[in-house]
Amino acid sequence: MRYAAIDIGSNAIRLLIADVIEKNDTITYTKNTLLRVPLRLGDDAFIDKHISEGKFQDLVKTMGAFRNLMDVYKVSDYMACATSAMREADNGDEVVAVCKESGVDIQIIDGRTEAQIVYTAYFENKIDRNKVYLYVDVGGGSTEISLFAKGHVVASRSFNLGTIRVLDNQDAPELWDEMKRWVKEITQGYKDIYGIGTGGNMNKLSRLANDKGDKPMTYAKLKALYNYLNSFSLRDRIHELGLRSDRADVIVPAAEIFLTIMKVGHLKNMVAPRVGLADGIIQTLIDKNFQK
Repeated sequence: MRYAAIDIGSNAIRLLIADVIEKNDTITYTKNTLLRVPLRLGDDAFIDKHISEGKFQDLVKTMGAFRNLMDVYKVSDYMACATSAMREADNGDEVVAVCKESGVDIQIIDGRTEAQIVYTAYFENKIDRNKVYLYVDVGGGSTEISLFAKGHVVASRSFNLGTIRVLDNQDAPELWDEMKRWVKEITQGYKDIYGIGTGGNMNKLSRLANDKGDKPMTYAKLKALYNYLNSFSLRDRIHELGLRSDRADVIVPAAEIFLTIMKVGHLKNMVAPRVGLADGIIQTLIDKNFQK
């Protein structure tokens, strides 16, 4: 049995096809195929509040290709979710309607739903209920933050602050201040808060900081990596450090957002479990189809 997840983000669009395994009353999955298309819808949505004709057509073509791939892989169920860029585009509903004609039914989800789907992929079975966690997902258009204590969500909020917005100068100082105030408020009274960071940029930062490992990063280690990356020009990050062109620019503002939250929240460290919205969608499909 195969499920598919489509994540239509502000920076890139992903298709994850997963093999679902049922064994001894336990349902798990393994990643079969992962495709990523760096369409960067946020460049349109956050400045013009509109998906341009060119990117509109590219998105429709991408959905048609994903539909064909899902058919070839004999996917039995799928879910397609669009996030911050599509939420803000005034023609988002039109894009959804045209993509539906291509065979892909897209849901435009709000920030809270996005956060809930992502941490479903990691938190339910892997957190220590005796610890306090601050979950942070940094995307192109938004940052989702949730505080967990005793295995439950204490507070959760989505901020319109993301890497594409920072690059496009759409990050007002007041928004940074609001996020810092909120993080400071919800973390007061807790000691030894552990950070969990998700998103493609955090995954890459973790690999760079830990030589492809998955060890927790301290604030000092992430700060040193941020300073190192920021010392290179965009061109040199691509040619000398080997970063993809659509990663080389957004990784610096992503590190800045993570560092800001770690400092204000007094986090002991930040670990990257390397899960994202697509992983959460697969888990959501499993939960839906195997409810007993």
